[in-house]
Amino acid sequence: MSAAERRPARAQPSLRSRLLLTVLSLLAAGWVLVLGLTWLDLRHELDELLDAHLAQTAALLSGLHLEDLRNLDAVDAPVLHEYQQEVAIQVWHEGRLVARSVNAPAAPLAPLGETGFSVETLSGEPWRVLSAPGLESDVHILVGEREAARAHVLLSSMERAVWPILLGFPLIVLGIVWAVRGAVQPLRRLGEQVAQRRPQALEPLEAQDAPREVLPLVQALNRLFERMAERLEAERRFTADAAHELRTPLAAIRMQAQVAQGALDAGERAQALAATVAACDRASHLVDQLLQLARLEAEAGAGVASAHAVESVTVWPRVVHELCELLEPQAQAKNQRLERSVASEVAPAALPAALARVLLRNLLDNAVRYSPEGARVRLSVVAAGQATRITVEDSGPGLSPEAMARLGERFFRVLGTGQPGSGLGWSIVRRLARMYGMDVEVGRSTELGGLRVTLTVPEALAVRAATR
Repeated sequence: MSAAERRPARAQPSLRSRLLLTVLSLLAAGWVLVLGLTWLDLRHELDELLDAHLAQTAALLSGLHLEDLRNLDAVDAPVLHEYQQEVAIQVWHEGRLVARSVNAPAAPLAPLGETGFSVETLSGEPWRVLSAPGLESDVHILVGEREAARAHVLLSSMERAVWPILLGFPLIVLGIVWAVRGAVQPLRRLGEQVAQRRPQALEPLEAQDAPREVLPLVQALNRLFERMAERLEAERRFTADAAHELRTPLAAIRMQAQVAQGALDAGERAQALAATVAACDRASHLVDQLLQLARLEAEAGAGVASAHAVESVTVWPRVVHELCELLEPQAQAKNQRLERSVASEVAPAALPAALARVLLRNLLDNAVRYSPEGARVRLSVVAAGQATRITVEDSGPGLSPEAMARLGERFFRVLGTGQPGSGLGWSIVRRLARMYGMDVEVGRSTELGGLRVTLTVPEALAVRAATR
C-alpha cells in the first residue's frame, strides 16, 4: 500500500451530493422568494379589494338623506356572512352618533371631519377605516374593518396557495435526485471500468456514454494508456533484443575466457585475453545502441520530440567538429582519410545537440567501420534553401540495391563485411529521422564511388532555429 493510500482520507463530498445540494438549495431559495413575492402581491390585491368594499358601502350610505340614515339604526339587520361581524358602520351628525351597525363601538371609528382611508386603534385593536361626507352638511359616515380579519383572510389565501407546493415538494426532490443520479451514472460506470482494469490492460476507455464535459478527461487517459503501452512495448522489445543479441557476444567472451584458462604459454593467453576485451567492447557497443534505440522509441511514444526541440538547438559546425575528432583515431587506425565541410550559411536546427550527435555518429561510424583500408570518408553539411542537407559518403564497395532497401530493419546486417555489428545503428538513424520529419536517402556516391547517405533537415526546423 502506498503512502497516499495509508494516509487517512478526508471525507470528500461526491459530485452527486454537490449537485443535489446546489440544485435543492437554489430551488428552496427560489421558492422562498416566490412565496415572499406572492405574499406581498396577494396582500396588496386583498387590501385593494376590501378597500373597494368599504368604499362601495360608504358610497351607498352617502347617497341617503339624514332621515333615512336615522331609520337604519332601528333596523335589525340579519347576519348573512361570518365576516359581517368584522365590519362596522357609523353615521355622525353634528358630533352625535345617529346610526351604527350592531358591532360598531360608541366612540368614533376615526376623527370626525377627516376624509379618506386611515388605520385607527380602538380598544387596542387596529381598524381600517374610511371616512366619507354625507349628503347633508355635518354628516359623517365611517365604515371600518378589523385588520385582524384582513390578516386572517390573507393567511387563509396563502395556505391554499402553499399547500399544493408543499405536497409536491417531495415529488420534485425525488425527480431531481433521479435526474442527477442518471446524469452522473456514466461517471460511475467510467470509474468502475477503470477500477476493474488489470494493471496490464492499457486498452482505450469506452467513452460512448460519457458526458461532453468528461470527454477531455477520457481522451487524456486514453492518450496516457497509449503512451504507456508504447513504453512497455519498447521495454519488451529492448529485453527481447538484448536477450537475442547479447547471447553471441557473451558466448564469445566465455569461449575466449576458457581459452585463456587453458593456455599453455603467455602469448596464447594474451591473445585470448585481447579477444575477450574486444568481445566485451562489442557487447558494450551493442548495449549502448540498444539503450539508445529503446530511449528513442520511448520518447517518440511519449511525444517528447517537440519538448526536446524547445530545450536546445544544434549548431552544425560544432557537432561536426566534435564527431570528427572523436572518430579520427578509428579512421587513422585503418589509414582512412576523414574529410569534413560545413557551409557558412547553414542555419542552426531546432534539434537537441545530443540527438544530433547520436544521428551523425551512427552514420559516420558505419562509414568508417565498413569502408576498407585507405578509404575516403566525407561528411558535408550544406544549405538547400531554408533546409539543411547532410551527406555522409565513402569510397568503399557500397551496397547492392536489395541491401539498401533493407537498411533500417532491426538487426539487419550486410554479410561478408568482416566487421562486427548488430545492425541497430541504422534503426536509430531511421527512428530519429522519423521523429523530427527528416528525409533519408541512400544511394551510390557519384564522386567517391561508395555508399552515400543524404539526410535532409526540414525547413521548419531551420526556420524555428533561425527565429529564436
